[in-house]
Amino acid sequence: MISLVRVKSLPSRNSDIGQMSQSCTVEMIQSPDQLAMPNGGFKYGSDRILLCIQGDMNMPSGIVAVSTTPPYDVEQVVNSYHGRPFSSPNDVVVSATDGSIWFTDPPYGYHQGFRPPPELPPQVYRFDSRDGSIRAVADGLTKPNGLCFSPDEATLHVTDTACISGRSWATFSPAQPGGAHIYAYTVSRISGQPFLINKRLFAHADNGVPDGIKCDSHGNVYSGCGDGIYVWNQGGVLLGKILVEGGVANFCFGEEGELFIGGETKLWYARLRARSARTITSVLGQRL
Repeated sequence: MISLVRVKSLPSRNSDIGQMSQSCTVEMIQSPDQLAMPNGGFKYGSDRILLCIQGDMNMPSGIVAVSTTPPYDVEQVVNSYHGRPFSSPNDVVVSATDGSIWFTDPPYGYHQGFRPPPELPPQVYRFDSRDGSIRAVADGLTKPNGLCFSPDEATLHVTDTACISGRSWATFSPAQPGGAHIYAYTVSRISGQPFLINKRLFAHADNGVPDGIKCDSHGNVYSGCGDGIYVWNQGGVLLGKILVEGGVANFCFGEEGELFIGGETKLWYARLRARSARTITSVLGQRL
């Protein structure tokens, strides 16, 4: 785990890579023992982060809440579907409507050799912390990966990364059905409960797979792909790409147009304008 400190001390956008790299303080954090193969995360309240824990052969997978200050206390949120263990949860979001926790659970842990055979199919789940109930809300996906709500939470976007079936990009199969797709679902309430209906293909990544996914305040959809971050409008039209060397696995928005971008071995920082992205400058160039 890492923590970016004093990010606001970064110089102006006219600074070169060397100046930018030297001005950002990065602190390495020792991960708590309970965090076995952590993956996607989401801000949870004012002082905690939800993390997907993929687990290993001895430690179960699930969703945990981690405090953002030392000693980084870990609280288990959910680790099974009615007693059946999850495979390897990948990404998580929190509904602003009711505080429920939504997450994906692909079988990557098993395919990559650090989890036992799955006992559940690849699905999207919704956990309600108010009453402890959990529901499977989407199936029919091969490798459900990233997910995000539209600003009004009328739509849920889910990426499917079936193109990668094993331990590395050596197993990349671009012709795999559903292998590099983003699907959109309409969120409809029935008997007071949200259901995902009207599944439709939203977009297909032309390079790599769409991994992490986010929406901005205008409803535009961003996803980390093989050569950078792609940006689509709400109608699925590609507006452009933020090209990043080595591609993008995941990313998150900061304040005032900040964008923190995670590659496989590098962390990048960008500032966005209202309609376009500025040139990306490396924050941390060494191997993480």
